[in-house]
Amino acid sequence: MHASSRRRHAGFTLVELVMVIVIGGVIAAAISVFMRPAIDGYLASRARADLTDQADTALRRMLRDVRAAVPNSIRVPNNQCFELMPTSTGGRYRNGPETLKDSGPSCTPGTNCAASIDTSKATTLFDVLTPLSTLPAVGDWVVVGNQQPNDVYSGVNRSAITGLATPDPAFGRHRISVASKQFPIGYDGGRFSVVPNAQRAVFYVCSGADGTLDASGNGKGTLYRLMNYGFNAAYPTRCPATTGAAVMATRVRSCSFVYDPNPGATQQNGFVWMELDLARNNEAAHLTLGGHVSNAP
Repeated sequence: MHASSRRRHAGFTLVELVMVIVIGGVIAAAISVFMRPAIDGYLASRARADLTDQADTALRRMLRDVRAAVPNSIRVPNNQCFELMPTSTGGRYRNGPETLKDSGPSCTPGTNCAASIDTSKATTLFDVLTPLSTLPAVGDWVVVGNQQPNDVYSGVNRSAITGLATPDPAFGRHRISVASKQFPIGYDGGRFSVVPNAQRAVFYVCSGADGTLDASGNGKGTLYRLMNYGFNAAYPTRCPATTGAAVMATRVRSCSFVYDPNPGATQQNGFVWMELDLARNNEAAHLTLGGHVSNAP
């Protein structure tokens, strides 16, 4: 009688499989208990950092426009929007004759005669005495002596540039031609600003931010930057429509813009206070930033 040899097959028994499942479940539970809070905390901090970065970028963009605005050009219909007129450059203009190089008293501006702004009559040409950070273009706007917010918007002290040339160095660094304009009579500050025609006035509008969150924990509002809509002479009574505006920030829960034209003992500067509160997935970032705008034209 031959003994039959049987080969033992490798594998797991049912008991071993059950043990593996149990151990795996214990490990998964441990990871869930100890690792999940750390992961959630990382994701939350990352979300707050993203919101903070978005809010900071938007506020600094607004601050740049505030600091470069035409003096006294800020108009605030309510705390959800404000309007201003950013400049591209500016400097000092000649406000009198060049006594040494002019060809004669009351000469006609040209190669041998300086061009100055005399506020008692219309100006078509003037010399710039200081360097310009950015050369203006034909069609840009020269602003002189803006005393009231509505003046520059209505065009009382604004004229379009029609040409740019280089005069004799004794007369100035640049010679700017403008459409005939009598600038505010009696203004002797000698300063001018240039508003780019490609942008003109700018409105920052916070739309839909009512201080509440949607079902996903996101802010409901959007911050817009509206430009190139022209010049509106009348002081705005409400925030404009945002069709065609650039988006500066989304998921805005609340925002507030406050302008004080005279925050100190003098009226040389105004102050704009800006607050922005963003929320996403119930995480939030609240930033505030303020900046001065020159009120001395």
